[in-house]
Amino acid sequence: MDLIPFLIDFILHVDKHLETFVQTYGMWVYALLFLIIFVETGVVVMPFLPGDSLLFVVGAMCGVGLMDLSLTIGLLFAAAVLGNQSNYTIGKMIGPKVFQWEQSKLFNKRAFEQAHAFYEKYGGFTLIAARFMPFLRTFAPFVAGVAQMSRGKFTFYDVTGGALWIVSVTLAGYFFGNIPWVKQNLDKIIWAMILIPGLFVIYGALKARFRGATAATQPSP
Repeated sequence: MDLIPFLIDFILHVDKHLETFVQTYGMWVYALLFLIIFVETGVVVMPFLPGDSLLFVVGAMCGVGLMDLSLTIGLLFAAAVLGNQSNYTIGKMIGPKVFQWEQSKLFNKRAFEQAHAFYEKYGGFTLIAARFMPFLRTFAPFVAGVAQMSRGKFTFYDVTGGALWIVSVTLAGYFFGNIPWVKQNLDKIIWAMILIPGLFVIYGALKARFRGATAATQPSP
């Protein structure tokens, strides 16, 4: 099976894939969802896994009784927090060596640089805002580790951001995911959830890079 086409199909039709999984494997769906969220937030080479769209669809499934809402939110919150802690720890251990890594299939250097630029500008708030932004969500805790943010400060932003992300997006799916218009246009909504936050990240990174280039070309006083 070709991984990339499968992932694209899974992301765009996550509702159908998850419903089939629940019908086939029952309670094992909770383990699958925990694994997806943990890996997406905890492994810096896996930023392409579904995040917002997955939470929204899971919330909608809870809304029709296919899954338990409280159990789902609790497990996914734990996965999001533990994933970030893992990512932060890896970044702190590796440190500045990351800046010397080359672009590869396993490491998206451009996404890392965008996350780093965003972090340099907004600091700890990045860890909360990044929860709602594809790619940045995966790299922000890693960058915080590289930047040697203290564990206590990181954990505060980690828990706060994780709670806001998991609860808000899952409840949005729970209350609105089964509205007929939403179900009919779910693929478009998923694209919007991926592209719109992504555009903000790209804009912020380009703006930070432009400012850095301008400052570098200005003569010293």
